[in-house]
Amino acid sequence: MFTKVHVVISLIAIFAGFAVLFGLLTSKRLDRWTALFLITTVLTSVTGFFFPFHGFTPAIAVGILSLLVLAIAIFAYYGRRLAGASRWIYVVTSMLALYLNVFVLIVQLFQKVPALKALAPTQTEPPFKLTQLVVLVAFVALGTIAAIRFRFEPVSTTSEAKNLSQLNKSKT
Repeated sequence: MFTKVHVVISLIAIFAGFAVLFGLLTSKRLDRWTALFLITTVLTSVTGFFFPFHGFTPAIAVGILSLLVLAIAIFAYYGRRLAGASRWIYVVTSMLALYLNVFVLIVQLFQKVPALKALAPTQTEPPFKLTQLVVLVAFVALGTIAAIRFRFEPVSTTSEAKNLSQLNKSKT
């Protein structure tokens, strides 16, 4: 049961992460999707530590790295409110957290899906490596585009435009 809950949380985190990525690519803050993504991604990493393990494993390393990256993303988003450099820092760290989730998903798929396991039983074979490489390149490209497009606050909202209009009228 615990594994199923962990998997569902992970899939929600990945889905929400792609929604956040869409927002970043279109230079839109999707606050609810962002909150869902950050919360479920933290929960994914935390619940991952409750699986039985012996010694320090790659999964533990990914979990620790994910939590460190998420702490920075959460601080940039909520603590710094995306002011200044925290905008691109948030984009980079949130996309790295999403990538780590997808990386683990691919590992799990190649371990659990019989057709994929047959292609790469030890996960050192070319199909596994190529899949991971393609996903990494895609995330680097999309993350770079997102960082460029989400660099600045949108020009102005309706209320900001109204305030600016009133300020201009008072000057004349």
